[in-house]
Amino acid sequence: MQTAPELEERAVNEAKRFVIVFLYLLVLLSLFALHKSIILNEPSLSLGQGFAIVNALVLAKFMLLGEAFNLADNLKSKPIIYPVVFKSAVFAALLMGCHALEEIAVGFWHGGGFASSVSHLAGETAIKIFIIGLTMFVVLMPFFAFSEISRDIGEHELYRLFFVRRTKYVPINH
Repeated sequence: MQTAPELEERAVNEAKRFVIVFLYLLVLLSLFALHKSIILNEPSLSLGQGFAIVNALVLAKFMLLGEAFNLADNLKSKPIIYPVVFKSAVFAALLMGCHALEEIAVGFWHGGGFASSVSHLAGETAIKIFIIGLTMFVVLMPFFAFSEISRDIGEHELYRLFFVRRTKYVPINH
């Protein structure tokens, strides 16, 4: 059984991880929404940004739940590319589902019924959702790659490699 200070430390670490994942996803999804708004010449950017925030919150929570339930732990002994590709595919598919629900919600917002909102998902909208999923698959790869590397070398070592000044440069001999 964990003590109160241990539980507090664990809660703080989980909150930090959630904020990091959320911010990463928020930047990506906000940029996608902004790009879409510019391409479609939409007068208001707020609706797309609102969905970006909600999607980032939901996806960040699911990503942490995936870690908590040891998603892809059976791939630990494989090269890092295996869990990276697997996790990227799983969460890209989840985002595609969230985006489909978003399209249905927008259909309701514009006065359509459930049937018309769902039928809107066919054809061109389905292709758009697939392309969003494919894009997220690619942009999630660096995130999961860093997560897997951090798991192998340690979070503090990864932080040190990125954010602490290197004092000694050792050239590679050829």
